[in-house]
Amino acid sequence: MNARPASSQIVQPARRIALEVITAVREDDAYANLLLPTKIARARLQTNDAALATELTYGTLRMRGYYDRVISLAAARPVEKIDPVVLDVLELAAHQLLGMRVATHAAVNESVELARLVSSRSATGFVNGVLRTITRSEPDEWRDRVIAEAKDADSRLAAEYSHPTWIIRAFRRSLAAAGVSPDALDDELRDLLEADNVPPRLGLVALPGLADRSQLTIAGRPTRRSPVGFSATGGDPSDIDEVKAGTVRVQDEGSQIAALALSRAATIAPGEKWLDLCAGPGGKSALLAAEARLGGAVLTANEPVPARAQLVRNALEAVPDPPEVWQLDGTTIGDAQPGSFDRILVDAPCTGLGALRRRPEARWRKSPRDVADLVQLQERLIDSAIEALRPGGILAYVTCSPHVAETRGQVAGALSRWGDRISALDTRSVVERISSDEGDEHDEQGQHHAIEPSQVQLWPHIDATDAMFIALFRKADEHR
Repeated sequence: MNARPASSQIVQPARRIALEVITAVREDDAYANLLLPTKIARARLQTNDAALATELTYGTLRMRGYYDRVISLAAARPVEKIDPVVLDVLELAAHQLLGMRVATHAAVNESVELARLVSSRSATGFVNGVLRTITRSEPDEWRDRVIAEAKDADSRLAAEYSHPTWIIRAFRRSLAAAGVSPDALDDELRDLLEADNVPPRLGLVALPGLADRSQLTIAGRPTRRSPVGFSATGGDPSDIDEVKAGTVRVQDEGSQIAALALSRAATIAPGEKWLDLCAGPGGKSALLAAEARLGGAVLTANEPVPARAQLVRNALEAVPDPPEVWQLDGTTIGDAQPGSFDRILVDAPCTGLGALRRRPEARWRKSPRDVADLVQLQERLIDSAIEALRPGGILAYVTCSPHVAETRGQVAGALSRWGDRISALDTRSVVERISSDEGDEHDEQGQHHAIEPSQVQLWPHIDATDAMFIALFRKADEHR
């Protein structure tokens, strides 16, 4: 009689790798976007299997809040009472059954084998039973049952769109503060949450003066608003010579607009000194460095965390005479170098709520308690940057978050603390001028829910970018 093959031989490599990454995210706080490519490369997965592993991993992490509710109903027990590694298997299977067009027998059978591989024999029966229960109802029926369990409107949205309830409420406040009318707010919020659950297109930036996006040997579509960006529509970007050389970089269009808002807020005078105060991992620094080089300005990048500082150096290698990289506490630079810089970017540490579509596990890692500490740090960085600005200098405050406390609140706070020593610039006009390079016709939605002219909030569901917030300030002239 032939011996039964080992579970590791029965399970498709893409599923095994996806489970390994999902478990590492839960147990070790690993970053899926860093770990998954490494595992795919080591396993030498072919294109189709690599794509499957990617969808299994990101899709499961993104929708695990919803899947946990389904699993709890199917298992008739809270997910907190399920062995965590078994729950990982169930979540992975739920994504295949409810979120993908995977054959039922393949999803169930391979998930049972995964359970055999990572847990006890008894777990296989439990996994099989739960998954068979899930298959007895259509996805829409499970959706209705999950929503019916919720107690209020925001809890229903949290369940349906797989976001923590506190993030739903933060987004609701952000949209309302951005001028969305009460009648339109629920529909707008649904559009935002839906966009958060759609993987973004790969955005690329051609560094000005170093690469020309019209000459690249890859299928791509020019971005709507950034004059130096494009979305890859075919091929592997890592095969592009310019990507290998570092003159073309992976970067979301929203991040490009944020950097260009500073570099193109005013005509560059040769000899200007620029500072990227919170530079890691270096994407905006590279774009600013290229812009500075064309205008005769000099950029300095600062990143206090050594590993991230090295990433900044790597990002800047493609720029001739790469900018200097400091490793200083950004909150102290204002005291150490007062009145030293003509332009400063404060791309402040934030909750990252604006990038949930590209970092699917991030929504489960943040909590409301994080906001207060981050807001304090943001205030200190803004104040340090204003101290470091020369009279007449320009500050760009940027966050990858639409949270009111990190955006409108910080603008109001800075203007209150500094009084007539700073003024808010017309950020909206700057962004529209950048976008007009593309001949972009701005409709009502294209105004980015601009709030006041001094602030621009980009949105995934409107602009197809991360939810970047941008506000420009000018420091008063000493002789005013």
